[in-house]
Amino acid sequence: MIRIALAAFAAAPAFVSAAFAETESGDAASPAPLTILVHGGAGAMARGKYTADEEAAFKAELTRALEAGYAVLEGGGAALDAVTAAVVLLEDSPLFNAGKGAVFTREGKNELDASIMDGDTLNAGAVAGVTRVKNPVKLARAVMEKSEHVMLIGDGAQRFAEEQELEFVSPKYFRTEKRWDAYRARLEAEKAAEKEADKAERQGRLAPQYSPPHAEKYGTVGAVALDAEGDLAAATSTGGMMMKRYGRVGDVPIIGAGVYANDASCAVSSTGWGEYFIRLSVAREICAQVEYQGKTVAAAADDVIHNRLENLGGDGGVIVVGPDGAHAMTFNSKGMFRGVMTAGAAPEVAIYGE
Repeated sequence: MIRIALAAFAAAPAFVSAAFAETESGDAASPAPLTILVHGGAGAMARGKYTADEEAAFKAELTRALEAGYAVLEGGGAALDAVTAAVVLLEDSPLFNAGKGAVFTREGKNELDASIMDGDTLNAGAVAGVTRVKNPVKLARAVMEKSEHVMLIGDGAQRFAEEQELEFVSPKYFRTEKRWDAYRARLEAEKAAEKEADKAERQGRLAPQYSPPHAEKYGTVGAVALDAEGDLAAATSTGGMMMKRYGRVGDVPIIGAGVYANDASCAVSSTGWGEYFIRLSVAREICAQVEYQGKTVAAAADDVIHNRLENLGGDGGVIVVGPDGAHAMTFNSKGMFRGVMTAGAAPEVAIYGE
């Protein structure tokens, strides 16, 4: 696995190292350094996977999300509003596995999950298995702010969305031809594998076990932010695992796994193979190391991703920001769509292990 720990992006115009110096803490009496980070998922994204035009399109969408979130912060807005704005843009983009552009379940449906957390109050909201809400992150926030619950699922979540007058769309809205073609190809591959297994059984021999492409195990978008008041927030949204069955829910709507924010430590949004992130409580574990062990956000993220997650057999990444503006983008997969924008600096975005 590639070991990548992108701490704070420097103001340099290019990515020249696999690790960047962590942001220094500012004067405690000064306003917190405005900071927002976004990701568009991690995975098997070795160089050559995308064309130059595709890479440019991904980077343009990440930049738009950063600028939207940072505009909220620059205008005096809360970190919670900034991460919501950034994730909404990523959900609306057909390029990422969240909202429009979500992958398909085995039944050929799009099922969406999202979560959000306020580092100031520790309030959180999450939804799972929604199919008609245009922006699941808005519904997760409504659950946090307008209900006594933390998580709502399926039809119940959508009934609540109707009460909150959130925007609904036809399930067809989420479909893109690229995702549909991938779904059909995977379905045909599974059917061919089943036929081969039946044939092998009749002939009294063992057939090779079908193994789906590893890249289908993950795909997420997310954002973390620090506002001028020193408050942190995090949000994550996903279309889940391609070809998932049986009402599977991954880490995204699980507070402490796919998302976590606490002003006393850090804010985290995760992306990766969800089952592993749930088992390790990845987002909470990073913040706990910062809060109780006094680690930097970069050191905590590095330990959780490159030691604990990797040793368990999982992969993916996180974006993290602390109350002093220190931040990290850490992953053990071949790539992670990611970016950061801080006060006085232009947006910085990347895909591979720069």
